[in-house]
Amino acid sequence: MSAANLPTQRQLRVGEEIRRAVVQILAEGSFRDPALQNVSITVSEVRPANDLKTAKAFVYPLGGGSPEAVLNSLNRASAYVRGRLGKIIRLKFTPKITFLLDQSFDMASTVNDMLQDARVAQDLEADSDRPNDGA
Repeated sequence: MSAANLPTQRQLRVGEEIRRAVVQILAEGSFRDPALQNVSITVSEVRPANDLKTAKAFVYPLGGGSPEAVLNSLNRASAYVRGRLGKIIRLKFTPKITFLLDQSFDMASTVNDMLQDARVAQDLEADSDRPNDGA
């Protein structure tokens, strides 16, 4: 990965501040949309753009609810979230938030399932039986 693709320290700080504010907004539960009622939503990461005017929020609904329906509802409510965000964070411009489904939880579950597979466990046991040459 080249240095041009890595986020700056400012982007990381602003992303974390936005993430905390979005979590606070979601915890208030003041949405009218039924798809967002009684659904716990995890905000795992917020990635602001280089100019800090837009940001992608990676979310995953927990405890029921269709992930697609929740995601669509959040994107419809993004103007409301942006308005609330502007009152919580102190930035020159309040970024426009786009909500995306966080696939990392599904990926972690898939990797865990693969590690639990009998064939993989057999290979891991075979590797642990070999003497460690210290390399």
